[in-house]
Amino acid sequence: MAAKLIHLVINDREYDIAVQPNETLVDMLRDRFGLTGTKKGCGLGDCGSCTVIMDGETVNSCLVLAVQASGRRITTIEGLETGEGLHPVQRAFIEHGAIQCGFCSPGMILCAKNLLDKNPEPTEGEIRGAISGNLCRCTGYQKIVEAVQAVAGRGDI
Repeated sequence: MAAKLIHLVINDREYDIAVQPNETLVDMLRDRFGLTGTKKGCGLGDCGSCTVIMDGETVNSCLVLAVQASGRRITTIEGLETGEGLHPVQRAFIEHGAIQCGFCSPGMILCAKNLLDKNPEPTEGEIRGAISGNLCRCTGYQKIVEAVQAVAGRGDI
């Protein structure tokens, strides 16, 4: 298969890269850019561990071909860190015990950040809806919801 040259922005940095037609976004991010915070779970779009933000929408990067990301803006968990350290959502997850094994955390955090960007004061139901595509076997979700609620309405997202 012939590689195709694509241009995209990952975590606010522009890249030109040749990708194979069957290469997934999750594989490109992990293998080519070393962005291993994007986890590779089920490979079927069921678990949400590979969630990234693409052009302002959360997507399962295991279901997106790298060629489909051409011309797009991608944010991974590594892209949330600020000059002052962890993003407020990341800090809230730590402070509220919403991280246990950590495998689902990047996807959960990106879904929460994306929700808060669009709706700074979501209801509990809206929070649960936003993270509903992410499976967690450790926390039981309540601590995750509490972490998002703690950040909601603060204005520092």
